[in-house]
Amino acid sequence: MSEKLITIEINAKKLEVKPDAMLIEAADDAGIHIPRFCYHKKLSIAANCRMCLVEVENAPKPMPACATPVNDGMKAWTRSKDALAAQKDNMEFLLINHPLDCPICDQGGECELQDLAVSTGGSSSSFQEMKRVVVDKDIGSLIATEMTRCIQCTRCIRFGEEIAGMREMGATGRGDRMEVGTFVEKSLTSELSGNIIDICPVGALTDKPSRYTARPWDVVQTASIASHDSVGSSINLHTYKNKLIRVVAGENDAINECWISDRDRFSYQGVYAEDRLQTPMIKKEGVWKKIDWAGALDSVAELINAIDNDQIGALVSPRATIEEQYLLQKLLRGVGVNNIDHRLRQSDFYDQELAPLAPTLGVSIADLEQQNAVLLVGSNIRKEQPLLNHRLRKATLKGAQIMTVNPREYEFNYDTAFQLTGNATRMLERLAGIALASGDIPVALNDLVEGIEPSDAEKQIADNLKQAENALVVTGNLAVSHPQYSVLRALSLTIAENTGAKCGSLVESANSAGAWLAGAIPHRQAAGEKIDKAGKSVGEMLSVALKMVILLDVEPEFDCEDPQQAISAMNKAECVVAITPYASESLKSYADILLPSASFAETSGSFVNAEGSWQSFTGAVPPLGDARPAWKVLRVLGNVLEVDGFDYVSSQQVRDELQQAINAVGDGDKAGTELMQLYQRQKVGNGLQRISEVALYCTDSLVRRASALHNSDNDEATVRLHLNDAERLGLQTGADISIQQDNATASAKVIVDSMVPEGCVLIPEGTELSAGLGASYGSIKVSVV
Repeated sequence: MSEKLITIEINAKKLEVKPDAMLIEAADDAGIHIPRFCYHKKLSIAANCRMCLVEVENAPKPMPACATPVNDGMKAWTRSKDALAAQKDNMEFLLINHPLDCPICDQGGECELQDLAVSTGGSSSSFQEMKRVVVDKDIGSLIATEMTRCIQCTRCIRFGEEIAGMREMGATGRGDRMEVGTFVEKSLTSELSGNIIDICPVGALTDKPSRYTARPWDVVQTASIASHDSVGSSINLHTYKNKLIRVVAGENDAINECWISDRDRFSYQGVYAEDRLQTPMIKKEGVWKKIDWAGALDSVAELINAIDNDQIGALVSPRATIEEQYLLQKLLRGVGVNNIDHRLRQSDFYDQELAPLAPTLGVSIADLEQQNAVLLVGSNIRKEQPLLNHRLRKATLKGAQIMTVNPREYEFNYDTAFQLTGNATRMLERLAGIALASGDIPVALNDLVEGIEPSDAEKQIADNLKQAENALVVTGNLAVSHPQYSVLRALSLTIAENTGAKCGSLVESANSAGAWLAGAIPHRQAAGEKIDKAGKSVGEMLSVALKMVILLDVEPEFDCEDPQQAISAMNKAECVVAITPYASESLKSYADILLPSASFAETSGSFVNAEGSWQSFTGAVPPLGDARPAWKVLRVLGNVLEVDGFDYVSSQQVRDELQQAINAVGDGDKAGTELMQLYQRQKVGNGLQRISEVALYCTDSLVRRASALHNSDNDEATVRLHLNDAERLGLQTGADISIQQDNATASAKVIVDSMVPEGCVLIPEGTELSAGLGASYGSIKVSVV
């Protein structure tokens, strides 16, 4: 039944509105502008700036529109004599202590205070006293502060409490002595902190990396899609003189609302990294030489034609656009090669034939906040997918229960009902306990769960899922890199079926789901078409050391689950061809041909996000130097190799061709317990066990080169272990240690952390520290330096 509407009048215009709306919301819906500073549609009502005062019939004085509920028959005027006088008086109060330094303020030209001062304020002030001055504090490498400009709207404070879930900003003092800042002098640590730049209505909080680079009226804005997680957040790229200088949030209420993560906001710095590759290069007798595109592509084609098909393989970035992924697999399969994979951080492919057409979240992103119970299996969702975590936080505010099975305990920005932890084997046993408590176990899992008795916590988790009206079980990045990922998937699916919950995956990157659809996997072609003879998975390709490896925006030492194995395979290969935006010294040491590709801001393409939505974008700036969009490089290479069907003139044509193929097959088969294969439990070795997670700002090549992010609070070069293990080894926080895994060694500093299970050592992936080590899970030795 639809909600009954009531009738009001604003500026003599009759409107039908919801009875629980505020006057400012009704006006906004009708396109009637009311000035405001403290009001924001996603934040709680503060009503402290008083800029939205309007005249309301029968009210004794002007009323704040943001805090005045509508009622049937209400009449209000936003531009009456009394309303304008009230707004003008409040503007004068707000400008009493403002420095009026618009000519040097980064916000000048897009400043709400500036706009309203011109349209609403007076030409002079009655205030003749000294203005107060606020001493600025350094709150990190991402946000610049000029708090003398602050008008105490408290948007930043409310954002921290209500959206970021961290009370990092606050106000001290009263009246004209009130100051907004961090509670203690420290950097902001929230992974969403940069959003306070967007919501600040004045120039008090601005983008520090892009400070003083351009004026807003000189900037060109281009809509795009964020490329660092599976949310697919809408972003706007700001360019000046064909250079990307800033990224701000776009609005898409169904996906990211109006927020973006700091990773999406500041990673653009990596576009102009010092090691950016700008021209094709080829290695001749150990010396790198520049070469033109025609010569470079001819050389690649000659190698592909000369090497046996079974000895050629491709590693594809899950960040690559679906057009790039599709064209690479089409090219390789056109010459008889099926060795292609994007699942770089996965080691267990036992059940890949049972996987659905593409992994999805299982519900829409917006529906996450409607869940009553969620079981996260192998996911630090706050760091992996900050905007999805925000949705879960909103669910917890409505009473949802969040439960986790992880390698370690995590500090979420909301209360969790249960956090079960342990090494690789213990994780599996914990999940098996929940499966046993949830109901019947498929025959395929009988051997695996033998001897396991569910604990009280595991029984309660199963019961919570059963009792919930909307329940969800999802596997995350930490599950994908687990040595028995297929078992975790099978158990998760069993729990979901027994409890009536939905089951999904928190896929790693911007186009992990799209890569499945595009056919960037060894056992299926595009649109899920079966292959008579499956190719090698990434693990098999690296273990057998192929003669030729093609890398599409991949840095194996940082992007692969087992860096030591990956580098060994690159060094053994006769030829490594890298289609890449960057030419790191490591890549130069094992590559033979480098083909410069465009960055995310320099190309067009499409991503498929966690809920299965296709989103396309265009380039905002031309590629640097002689770099070219990767889809164009692959199109021309297909022509050189004389593969049929490579006559595209736009990335949209590539996307349309793939979409037509997918539409013809529908959603594909869904994985079910009745199709499960036999699973067995693997035991871990004795001694300390490594557990891993990808460091927040080391997820891909672009982020790893964003200097401002790495200057913020992070601990990429440290390992963590439990207090009892530290005492046994004679270690304290800050101590230097040596790490040995298989035949590899590394040095690091240690942090003693009680949230790491006893017997485990947490080592971040994607970092210089992990680049020379082995797999994400396994036995490890730690010694004092």
